[in-house]
Amino acid sequence: MTITTKIDGFCIRYAEEHDVPNILHYIRELAKFEDELEYVKADEETIHESLFVRKAAEVIFGEYKNEKIGFAVFHQNFSTFLEKPGINLVDLYIEPEMRNHGFGNEMLSYLALITNERNCGRLEWWVHDWNTEAKRFYKRIGSNEVDKTRVFRLTGNELKEYGESFNGK
Repeated sequence: MTITTKIDGFCIRYAEEHDVPNILHYIRELAKFEDELEYVKADEETIHESLFVRKAAEVIFGEYKNEKIGFAVFHQNFSTFLEKPGINLVDLYIEPEMRNHGFGNEMLSYLALITNERNCGRLEWWVHDWNTEAKRFYKRIGSNEVDKTRVFRLTGNELKEYGESFNGK
């Protein structure tokens, strides 16, 4: 499915199975930008399984003049406070030479639109502390930084060991 935008030559398109190599490309590009490439474990097989078999998340591409220039990965979450589902934006990446043309804004506003259309209560995402340019942009569009909240994460051996510590049956 392709969505036209107000920017001439720019559209948004939902990823299809044949796009798996492009999804992996953008995951790696984002990881390079964030200086976290060594943490990327994804490969084409796991991306295909997660996105097109398990349907754990959705991906959209931004395309300018029929060329991919970025992507966004998102999935549904749930808010007990709002008693509604929400949309969690996992990744939004626009190629560096294509930034500051409104493409990222169009993709994010499209995600806000589908958040509303799906009767979700909120659209949320994380931003690295060092990414002041992104933080300025997000504040400019009206988003708010969540007070008193930090992300904690269990992965790898710590996740495995903690899960194994469960004694229930």
